[in-house]
Amino acid sequence: MRIHKEGRRLLSILFLLLVSFNFVVAYAIKPSEQILNLSIIASIILYLAILQFFRNPHITVSNNGMHVLAPADGKVVVIEKTHENEFFDDERIQISIFMSPTNVHVNRAPLSGIVKYFKYHPGKYRVAWHPKSSTDNERTTMVLTSHSGIDVLVRQIAGAMARRIKWYVNEGSQIEQGHEYGFIKFGSRVDVFLPLDANILVHHGTKTKGGRTVLAELA
Repeated sequence: MRIHKEGRRLLSILFLLLVSFNFVVAYAIKPSEQILNLSIIASIILYLAILQFFRNPHITVSNNGMHVLAPADGKVVVIEKTHENEFFDDERIQISIFMSPTNVHVNRAPLSGIVKYFKYHPGKYRVAWHPKSSTDNERTTMVLTSHSGIDVLVRQIAGAMARRIKWYVNEGSQIEQGHEYGFIKFGSRVDVFLPLDANILVHHGTKTKGGRTVLAELA
């Protein structure tokens, strides 16, 4: 299991702080052995809890030009036809994946292609399941054009806990299906907008694995 680069600095600082804290507790406060042990155990639990936020497992991607893969680990919370206003300005099928704090927070390209459009939007920090989080919250919008010329829009959305969106692509970038393109610290939500003729292969409540679960098949 690898640790994601976004967490390395934070984890190093946290480790030093916890070691220093327990050193002070042990030699300055000099509590009972039971209290000291509780402090050490609590520090280990806290460190491991933060550590799991930044895990970055190795995955095997089965590339298929007609498949749209889940961009994130999580659970499907929305499947609906909606009007996408920012880029397409027409009707699309929206699939939303909620990323809980316990999910892997890496975001992966749902298909191979070229980044046709990319934009960062500052915004609010509503809870991820709020109906307006997709348009009001801090977010990024990326449109990927597949090798067959089909456009798919992917949107990273920050939430109440997740207030740091990271991305590693820009307009014109080429990216392979399943490869990492971003990260949302402490979870949130990712929306995918598909053509109306896409064959949806998941349902409300489906648990997804980024870069592995097939959300839809393109026509």
